[in-house]
Amino acid sequence: MTAATPTASAPPRRSDDLLATLAERVGGRLTASTVYGSAVERDGVTVIPVAAARFMLGAGSGADPRKEQEGSGGGARGDVRPAGYIELRDGHSRWVPAVQPARMLAIVLCAALAGFAIARRTG
Repeated sequence: MTAATPTASAPPRRSDDLLATLAERVGGRLTASTVYGSAVERDGVTVIPVAAARFMLGAGSGADPRKEQEGSGGGARGDVRPAGYIELRDGHSRWVPAVQPARMLAIVLCAALAGFAIARRTG
């Protein structure tokens, strides 16, 4: 019969603390109100802003006992873009997407190129 060996949990690392701090600070700022502001109610109509938020973060630490050196570092990046809004009126809801000019321009250019290609083949 073998004795059960106790499992030791890994000690917390500085990079873990750094990642937690970055996530808390960056994640707390990426909200729809960052892009639009808060929900608005006027004349029986409520408008609720909707945004797509994402963030990336990374951290690391290391040590060189021979040189008696250690260090840690990290970074984060966040991106919040308007997606549209939800309109509530008379017990009904309606989704209104945000128009993104760069995306609309790309669609128009692609459609124009396709039209030229089709016209060239048939003409």
